[in-house]
Amino acid sequence: MWSFPDRGDWATHIGNYRGNWSPYIPRNLILRYTAPGELVLDQPAERESTYARRHTCVRPPEARLGMVGSGTTLVECKLLGRRVVGVDINPDAVMVARNRLDFSYAPLDADYVAPEIKTYVGDARSLDLIENESVDLIATHPPYASIIPYSHNREGDLSSVHNIAEFAQEMRRVASECMRVLKPGKHCAILIGDTRRSKHFVPITPRVLMSFLEAGFILREDIIKLQWKMKSTREKWFGKKYDFYLIGHEHLYVFRKADMDEKVTRFRESMKWW
Repeated sequence: MWSFPDRGDWATHIGNYRGNWSPYIPRNLILRYTAPGELVLDQPAERESTYARRHTCVRPPEARLGMVGSGTTLVECKLLGRRVVGVDINPDAVMVARNRLDFSYAPLDADYVAPEIKTYVGDARSLDLIENESVDLIATHPPYASIIPYSHNREGDLSSVHNIAEFAQEMRRVASECMRVLKPGKHCAILIGDTRRSKHFVPITPRVLMSFLEAGFILREDIIKLQWKMKSTREKWFGKKYDFYLIGHEHLYVFRKADMDEKVTRFRESMKWW
């Protein structure tokens, strides 16, 4: 269980972008699952034929879904010396991320090397710009179906998908692309939550879990992340009583892609079981 009452305000981190995750989350993931100089993907769409110059923004054809948000993961990669690519369907979100990356940094670590950082407007379900098995860590925070709309009338934006079955189907496409671009033996971390409709619990997280297991991933961790100081909580719940319990947690699933020629039968209880 992870709990961060102080969501983190170092560097240019500001908790004023709806639905962004605490920088403690990508920081912990990056430190555990990568080494300096390795490549992190904040869901997903990289790659021209060669790495573009730093902070280039390009729009591939039929851009749809990406999840870079306000650039929290990108900022952490800059601080920790990891190369990173961030993608979002919304050009405004990409510009916010690029703005957050615009700060000088003088680390005390003499071995620090300023990493390559790229941002794109693109589609997490069709990563044509990313080479196969080129990424060391995927760390992302996708929309929870239509809980928070991040754009309006933008074709293909999953944050506006009200139908949970449709959302799960699109997440299966995301999972397949994650599997393709991730290096063998490396990790993919997804923070996702559930919701309520008509005063009843709507399970989104198990659908996302099954989507990634369906793609062939092995479940390495299921971390329960407690929620603190949420904007909607402050506005809707303060001083009121309801006949249901509030949802106060999210799931941080950490998946692993099997290594080359790895015998996975010993992980069968952590893989697709249906």
